[in-house]
Amino acid sequence: MPTSIGWGVVAIRLALTIIAGALIGLNRGEHGRAAGMRTTILVCLAASVSMIQVNLLLMINGKTPESFVVLDLMRLPLGILSGMGFIGGGVILRRGSMLIGVTTAATLWFVTVMGLCFGGGQLGLGVALLVIGLIVLTLLKHVEDRMHRDRRAILSVALSAEGPSEAQIRDRLAGARLTIKSCCAAFSSMHVSLVSKKLRYEVQWRASPNESRLPEVVEAIADLPGVAHVSWRVQT
Repeated sequence: MPTSIGWGVVAIRLALTIIAGALIGLNRGEHGRAAGMRTTILVCLAASVSMIQVNLLLMINGKTPESFVVLDLMRLPLGILSGMGFIGGGVILRRGSMLIGVTTAATLWFVTVMGLCFGGGQLGLGVALLVIGLIVLTLLKHVEDRMHRDRRAILSVALSAEGPSEAQIRDRLAGARLTIKSCCAAFSSMHVSLVSKKLRYEVQWRASPNESRLPEVVEAIADLPGVAHVSWRVQT
């Protein structure tokens, strides 16, 4: 970091900061995320200006016999970075078993560091971060969308007295490569000759995130004699 900078250098740093923040925010805005273009530009600018302020204050850093001023200049950008950690944590939400906003929080943290690079004069490093960030947010998004991952669902089956046994249902689920994580059964008797049973299975399998069709095995179980009702609920 140079000990003194002119307004031309400041203008270049701010311009690169705005461009970088806008490009990252454009990607997030296209996907309907909370941290859009305005948010990422402002966060990136705040970090950049903090480093520019540090650069401008370098000339009065230290202690001389004629001065009582002692400055720890890095407290300002470090405070910005720590504050963005709290803001990013507030973006993360939990809905059931799913976490929302993790990428948005990481993006805010990322553009903060990128702004610190531009504000501190490390323009090459800032541009490199911008390119890497765009690759991560665009290209790797397509890779994630095609990755097969573990998914879970709840299968509920209501049986009459003439329905299939639990072992038969288990065999069908195993044949469809569905792993049973847990199972529970409930019995009810409304009449001596009428007995109903409800089975609830938590199953797991590996599939792409965009797969939403009903498994064939569920339809096959629903068509079995004695099966009164079948429900299938995918856990998100």
